[in-house]
Amino acid sequence: MKTIYTTAAKASGGRNGRVKSENGVLDMEIRYPKALGGTTNDYANPEMLFAAGYSACFDSALNLVINKAKINTGPTTVNAKVSIGQIDSGGFGLAVELDVNIPEISLDEARSLTKKAHQVCPYSNATKGNIEIKLNTTNN
Repeated sequence: MKTIYTTAAKASGGRNGRVKSENGVLDMEIRYPKALGGTTNDYANPEMLFAAGYSACFDSALNLVINKAKINTGPTTVNAKVSIGQIDSGGFGLAVELDVNIPEISLDEARSLTKKAHQVCPYSNATKGNIEIKLNTTNN
């Protein structure tokens, strides 16, 4: 891989701690959500941060594919749902569901563009074959 950009973030305290990016733009407490034994859902957690990153990255990949194809669409949106659960080996794994909306084109064309974006997106490439990813596409 030819590196284009690198950044870093530091975590302390694990899931009940703090994360901070090297430039300080991201600096927040993280906590276990209620479903994992936390007392509240009022804090960020690693799955939430992964969902935010994946949705933003996928939407960028989607718009790159749309622009290269010279297709006119309305504004696209990507909602990433990230789930954590126990896997057969006893450890934990993730699953992702991406709800992709590409308005003003046919549903078949929207699905094709979603599949192409899935081939381009760095998050999709990093997780390929490692976690379950479900793609849902709409055009409204």
